[in-house]
Amino acid sequence: MEYVFEITDKSGRKIKLTKRQWAHITTKHPYMSNFLNEIKETIENSNKIVPHEIGNLFDYYGYYKHRKDKLNFLKIIVKYLNGAGFILSSYFVKKIY
Repeated sequence: MEYVFEITDKSGRKIKLTKRQWAHITTKHPYMSNFLNEIKETIENSNKIVPHEIGNLFDYYGYYKHRKDKLNFLKIIVKYLNGAGFILSSYFVKKIY
């Protein structure tokens, strides 16, 4: 499996972005192709991490006040498998859910 990057979050967990998932993100949300560095930054220094009620899924949020469209929070959905984290999707939202 080929990776775009592997990075460590602020709690020391390794998170990977595969080339396949990057293609998924940029196909579904084409504007995200300009925000790879923000994805890395949000994983490393997230403002908030919210666990899902089911599954081993977590939402990582980063706040970007400079955005003009009021979608100021970068949301990154991460799934953990056998201790390793994998980014499933990423896009901007108005608030933390």
